[in-house]
Amino acid sequence: MMGNVSIDLSLNNIWQSWFKFKKEKKTTKEFIYFQYYLEDNLWRLYLDLYQNTYRHGPYRRFTIKENKRRDLAVAAIRDRVIHRLLYEYLVPIYNKIFIYDVWSCRKNKGLLGAIERTQVLLKKYSGGFIWRADIAKFFDNVNKNTLINIISRKIKNETALNLIKKVVASYGRGRDNERERERERVNNARGIPIGNLTSQIFANIYLNEFDRFVKHFLKPKFYLRYGDDFIIIAEQKTALEYFRSRAIQFLKNNLGLAINPKNDIILSVRRGIYFLGTRIYPAGRRLKSKSWHRAVNRLNSRNVASYHGLISQHYSKKIKYFDWLISNLHE
Repeated sequence: MMGNVSIDLSLNNIWQSWFKFKKEKKTTKEFIYFQYYLEDNLWRLYLDLYQNTYRHGPYRRFTIKENKRRDLAVAAIRDRVIHRLLYEYLVPIYNKIFIYDVWSCRKNKGLLGAIERTQVLLKKYSGGFIWRADIAKFFDNVNKNTLINIISRKIKNETALNLIKKVVASYGRGRDNERERERERVNNARGIPIGNLTSQIFANIYLNEFDRFVKHFLKPKFYLRYGDDFIIIAEQKTALEYFRSRAIQFLKNNLGLAINPKNDIILSVRRGIYFLGTRIYPAGRRLKSKSWHRAVNRLNSRNVASYHGLISQHYSKKIKYFDWLISNLHE
């Protein structure tokens, strides 16, 4: 069983994790300093893991505002090397058990693939009804104990599981205010940071419980999830309302999650839906203007392929301008 596979904590694998981590990372003062003393830093990290004395450090917190406010927490580079190591360990184990129509943070899938897949299914079930929803403050409400229990069912290697527990438990530390520390002691059972690479795979592992419930118990005509956004399609509205009721109950009772009331929508497929930044219809789709502006503002060498595919499908008149922006990235 893959869950029994030992995690590789060798110095060589730590180096490999570093090289994977540093690809296209921004050059910050912390990055320069860590790289200047690279051999010493990675050797110390290896010793901490080997001697079982590794402790996760505090997070740097900041807020970004785009469509909505997001509170991000970024770990130190030392810890992010460990996140990459864990991510590479977990992905091949869990990819085999995730359902096909989970499109976030998976190789050969992604945002554009999810949008295209959605349109294909809307066309196929154009006479049906669709429920479009997302989870309210998903990352803030992940129950850490539930997450560890879910992971423990699959990961049997004690060394790997102990390291996972340290990363999961790390978020929430480092508060300065006494009131915040007291609140943290009460609420520390919840929340994983949006900024961690491990949070991406943890999110898919956590919501895999919901995916399998919908796919194998409710059995709708179609179900797709990208991150904490999802859609369910049924031929009859009454059936879809039943699916919605059972899904909400499952999320609350089994995962401690709730649906975001602002995006809890049932409508006929032929009307189309706004999903993943795109207005999708059975016969076509249209990218919203704010999604175009977001793509232009956030364009960088890491996301250029995804955004180019998305823009080329919707903005034929603007693709030359977008290609010009891409060319400037390499000057």
